This record gives sequence, C-alpha cells and structure tokens, in this order.
Amino acid sequence: MAAFGLEKRYGKVHAVRGIDLSVTSGRCLGLLGPNGAGKTSTLEMLEGLSPPSAGEIRYRGEALGPRFRDEAGIMFQHTALPEHITVRETLRLFSRLYPRTRSQDELIARCSLEEFLDRDSRRLSGGQRQRLLLAIALINDPSVLFLDEPTTGLDPQARRNFWHLIEDIKAEGKTILLSTHYMEEAYTLCDEVAIMDHGQVIALGTPDALLARHFSGVVLQLPAEALPAPESLSLEIRRHHDRIEIETSDVNATLAKLLAANIPLNELRIRGRTLEDLFLELTGEALRG
Repeated sequence: MAAFGLEKRYGKVHAVRGIDLSVTSGRCLGLLGPNGAGKTSTLEMLEGLSPPSAGEIRYRGEALGPRFRDEAGIMFQHTALPEHITVRETLRLFSRLYPRTRSQDELIARCSLEEFLDRDSRRLSGGQRQRLLLAIALINDPSVLFLDEPTTGLDPQARRNFWHLIEDIKAEGKTILLSTHYMEEAYTLCDEVAIMDHGQVIALGTPDALLARHFSGVVLQLPAEALPAPESLSLEIRRHHDRIEIETSDVNATLAKLLAANIPLNELRIRGRTLEDLFLELTGEALRG
C-alpha cells in the first residue's frame, strides 16, 4: 500500500501537506505524532473513509476500490457496539456484512474471547472490549489491518497482552498500519515508523535506524538534588522536574567528572536512547491542544 503527495484540507486548515508513504506487504508501519500533527486525517484517507484533497493512494497497484474494501480491516479508536446483545451475537452480526469471513471459532481463540462470549458487550472491561473490536476487524480475514490507537486507556498488563495478539497477527503475514501515542508500543510492534508534525512526515525509517541517525550516546539520570549546581560541570544537562539527565557519548569520562565533583552516584541510572527521546527531540515538549 502506498500514498503519493497526499494532502488534506478542511477549509483554510491544511491538515496534511503532501506526504509520501508506503508499507510493504507483511510489515507494520507506525504513524506517530502529537495532537494535531495530521496522523488521524492521514489514517482516514488511507482507510478510504475520507477522500484526499490532492495526491493518490494505491493498494496492490490499484486505486482504492471494491478489492481494497473486501481485504481491509479497521479497528477504530472509538467504536459504538450494538447494545443488549452478547459478544457471540456481535460476532455473528458483523460476519453477515462480508461475503468471505474467517472462522468464528478461530477468531474467538485468537482473541481470547472464550470466557465472556455470552456476556452483554456493555459489561466488558477495557481489555475485553479491545479484544472484541480486534476480532471484528479480523472477521473478513483482511490482508491489510488498520489499528487506530488500539491500546489507549488499557492498563499495562492488558496492553502487553494486546501486543502479543498483534505480533501473532503480524506472523501471519498481514500488513498493519498502526497509530499510537505509546512509543514503547511503536518500538515493539513496528518495522518502520513515520513521525508526523504539522501535516508532514519529519522522520521515516526503522526505529533503530532513526535512533542511530539522531543520537550517538546514552543518558545518565540522577535525582535533581544530586546536582545542585549542574552548570558548573560543563556537561550537556537537561533538568526534568525531579531528575537531571546528562547526555554523553563517553560514559567513563562523564562519570570521572561527576566523581571528581563529589556527586553521589548511588541512584545513578544509565539508559539508551528511546523513541520517546526522538519524538520529543523532533516535535518538542510543549503541550499540544
């Protein structure tokens, strides 16, 4: 699937500004960006739900059409489920919308729905509801799957269980486009990520390649009170509320400076660079509306 020169305007608002994207069959592409970056508008165009103002989208070399609709599955960020029916009945209802469907028993097992099949969908927990929505997105056995912030609001355990489901689906060779605000999720699931800001793609590549391109060192973390006067150390230091972060490509030399200044290192942490570091480096730390 590929997009060329994709643009989206809403009146005077230029939400997407001529982006090019492609995702190879069987791989996962992640769309990352702060609020208002244009990723939702981009995803809606790729899903065929909103026509682009300019540019084109191709699926298997063709414009989006009946074949794409038959072979695409979408898990929306917000979905209203039918009320007063059970999970089993919900699956039956959605299966009638497609000419070709996956075995419901297989979907039930894949998404671990067995324990609440006969429960009213209104009584599902957040994780159970997301697993049902994923099963609905897989009902037509799609070749390309769209996941729009699928783990928002889930607790860490439910989120990681959901990641395992997505990894199993990837192993089947399905193409996945994932929108997420969780950088660890993107790093774990995505073969490539596209970071968007102000309607444009500002970074594109594999997570590890992007990190290697933008960073060369590691980060040393200390409690803020450990460095009462950090400016005296001639180090690249950032203050984050209750902690100090020191960026360095020479850990030994930096530690020697800290020891020479009698800085306590009992609570020192050393970590590699992450996608979250890159995201903030490229898009800034200011809160978006």
